[in-house]
Amino acid sequence: MNEIDSSIQKSCSQSDQSASHPRMIITICTYNEIENLPRLITEIHAVYPETDILVVDDNSPDGTGQLADELAQADSRIHVLHRLNERGLGTATIKAFRYAIDAGYELVLNLDADFSHPPRYIPEIIKALQLNGADVSIGSRYVRGGEIIGWPWRRHVMSRCINTWSRFWLGLKINDCSGSYRCYRCEMLARIDFSVFRSHGYAMQEELLFRAARVGAKFVETPIVFEDRVVGESNLNWKEAIRAVFDIMRCGLERRVK
Repeated sequence: MNEIDSSIQKSCSQSDQSASHPRMIITICTYNEIENLPRLITEIHAVYPETDILVVDDNSPDGTGQLADELAQADSRIHVLHRLNERGLGTATIKAFRYAIDAGYELVLNLDADFSHPPRYIPEIIKALQLNGADVSIGSRYVRGGEIIGWPWRRHVMSRCINTWSRFWLGLKINDCSGSYRCYRCEMLARIDFSVFRSHGYAMQEELLFRAARVGAKFVETPIVFEDRVVGESNLNWKEAIRAVFDIMRCGLERRVK
């Protein structure tokens, strides 16, 4: 039995959650997040104790993967997947989604490991999805009540440009196309062909919305305050932003051809 199958069996063997809460898993993709991970998991379970958590670690040299294994041994709600020869947020996120679909979860919520996505918003993001009958609920920095704390002006310009480009080129009617703090219905994700994804880095967030829209997904946004990481460093830079522009352009060409 491989790692994914055994982890799924562990998940499915647990007792069902109460009828008032959908069966949900929260995914955290990690690389060198050993200082953040324990506290993040504690805070997630403090605001939403019913949820399972999946850590997808890209063979972090700081020992994040080993720590995640220790946490999973102590708490049956925690699951871990190790990627030894792969790197990148996009492919890690897709692996997490496939896990959630295969394990029979109703909802999967993704958030960053660096506390830029405060766990206190999890209940509101889920509530927005359920009340609006949506397939994707976005924790949005760019709707009324949303805010970004701690960014330099260059990062604001980069984000605004990527979001404007995504709305124009991909035809998305969404204010925050680049944020990854989102809750998805697994039934909708199962209709997406992840094998055709063109992006592997940060543009994967925009492409996810593009692919979801093409299978008929309904979107809703709810405000969050995005707080820049305190521990560790972001991998986002101008090189990644330029690559994202071209990845989005390739997806948009697909929209115009078909």
